Amino acid sequence: MSVLSEIKPFIEDANCKLVAVSKTRSLEEIMALYDEGQKFFGENRVQELVEKQKLLPEDIEWHLIGHLQSNKLKYIAHFVHTIHSIDSLKILAEVEKQAQAKDREIKVLLQLKIAKEDTKFGFDLKTILDKLEPELAKLEKVKIVGVMGMATFTEDMDQVRNEFKSLKSHFENIKTTFFPNDDSFSEISMGMSGDYKVAIEEGSTMVRIGSLLF
Repeated sequence: MSVLSEIKPFIEDANCKLVAVSKTRSLEEIMALYDEGQKFFGENRVQELVEKQKLLPEDIEWHLIGHLQSNKLKYIAHFVHTIHSIDSLKILAEVEKQAQAKDREIKVLLQLKIAKEDTKFGFDLKTILDKLEPELAKLEKVKIVGVMGMATFTEDMDQVRNEFKSLKSHFENIKTTFFPNDDSFSEISMGMSGDYKVAIEEGSTMVRIGSLLF
């Protein structure tokens, strides 16, 4: 039995979506998961995502999960399904510009910094609460569907759990403030190979798993 067939039922039973993180993985490795029924894949780098999208089945739903530079957006705007890593209002505006140019909807998640590590990107909650509203009126093609966060890289699962709790709290705060009647604002992308079970317990709707699957 493959790892995918072992963990996917548990994830789906929790009404959670599995995004297989395929960065650095070969086309053959990705196709092995695809042939088992996995259709959602996430990449960290735009160049790698573009190269793989050209060569793999068209019905794969591609997610960009890594830090995004605005000048790279034009290369993925015609096919990317969801961008998890919106960590500035500048990037949000650029996604809208590119989505309009391609005349298609792009779903995005607001990345919040919940980890106690300087290397992690993301908004703080106050910035979103203070500055998001004027930007929402400008969005025609971009759909904000939730939040994303990365926990501290640590073996202390109590700390990880608390960080996931904080992301769930931020999600609820943002939803109440800006999206109270919008059912599509529903996603909490948190949890990776080492902590996805804790993330699901704390309300994750989307887990990003790589090394465990491959």
